[in-house]
Amino acid sequence: MTRTIRLTLAYDGTDFAGWQRQPKDRSVQATLEDALSKMHGHPVDAVGAGRTDSGVHAAGQVAHFQTDIRSIPGGRFRLALNKLLPRDVRVIDSAEAHPDFHARYDARLRRYRYFIACGPECPPHRARFAWHLRKRPDVRVLDSMASSLVGETDFTVFSSARDVSSNRWRFVHSASWRWDCDSLVFEIAANAFLWRMVRSLVGSMIGYEAKGGKGEYMREALRSGDRSIAGATAPAHGLFLWNVEYYAEPTCRGKPRRTATAAIADGGPPGEDSDSPGPRLVPGYGLVDGWTGDRFAPVRGAAYDAKSGPRRDVRKGSSA
Repeated sequence: MTRTIRLTLAYDGTDFAGWQRQPKDRSVQATLEDALSKMHGHPVDAVGAGRTDSGVHAAGQVAHFQTDIRSIPGGRFRLALNKLLPRDVRVIDSAEAHPDFHARYDARLRRYRYFIACGPECPPHRARFAWHLRKRPDVRVLDSMASSLVGETDFTVFSSARDVSSNRWRFVHSASWRWDCDSLVFEIAANAFLWRMVRSLVGSMIGYEAKGGKGEYMREALRSGDRSIAGATAPAHGLFLWNVEYYAEPTCRGKPRRTATAAIADGGPPGEDSDSPGPRLVPGYGLVDGWTGDRFAPVRGAAYDAKSGPRRDVRKGSSA
C-alpha cells in the first residue's frame, strides 16, 4: 500500500528551465524526482501545483508523490529529501496527506508576488530576485489598475500567442500593489493563470503608469481583448509563486480523475482548466461538478464557501 506525501517547496529558479520536466534542460520537477528515485530505489513521479516558467522562483510551491516506504513518517521526508537535493531547492515542509489529495487539481487558489527594486542602483544580493527600475512609479495609480483585475475576467489581452488554452477567463480573488521599504510588490491570487499572464500584467501596468495611464485604462484594455495594447512582459526573475491554498477536502474524493483528452473526446472544452475534476468555478456557469458531454453539471445541494469550497447541505444530507 502506498501513501500520499505532500511537500511545500522553495527554490531559486535562476538556473532552472521551469518546474516542468524538460527533455534536455534542468527542471525543478526532474530534480525532485531524481532525489525521490534515489530514496526509493525506483522511479517516483512528483506533481506540482503550479508550472512555474523558466527563471521564476517559488517560496511555497506544493507537490505530492506516492511512496511505498513505510518506515519514514510524513514529516521526516523533509530532512531525508534535503540531504539529496541541491542547495537551490529546499523542502520547507512535508506531511502525509489524504490518499486522494492532488497538488494541482485540489488547489483553490495560487498566489504570486512580483518584486521590483526601485532606486539608482540594484543591490547585488537582490539582482537575482527583483526587477530593477530607477524611477519610483505611483503606487496609487498601479493599485487602481490592479483593482480592475478582481473577479471573473477574460484575460485574452494579457495572454501569450503561444498559450494553448482555449478558455482565457480566470477568477482573480485579489490583486494589489504596495510598497515594502524600497521594494514595489504586486500580489495576485487566482484560481489559475495563463502562461506568462502575471508578468504581462506587471509589465503592462508599469508601462501604462509611465505613460500617464490611470486606473480606468486597465479596464478599457481588458474589455478590448486586443493583445497589441499589452505592454512589455516583465522579466522572470522578479516573480515568485508565493503560496497555494486548498479546499478542506479533496475535490475528487474516491473518483477517477478525467484528463483533458477525455474531456475533449466527450465534446468537452479543451484547455488547461478542462482536466480539473470536481466542483469548480467556470466562467458563465458558476460552481459546476463536471462536464456531462454536452453541458456542465451544476453542483446540487451544496453551498459554496470561499475558503473550504463546496459545503455539506445539512437539510438534504448531501455533499457535492
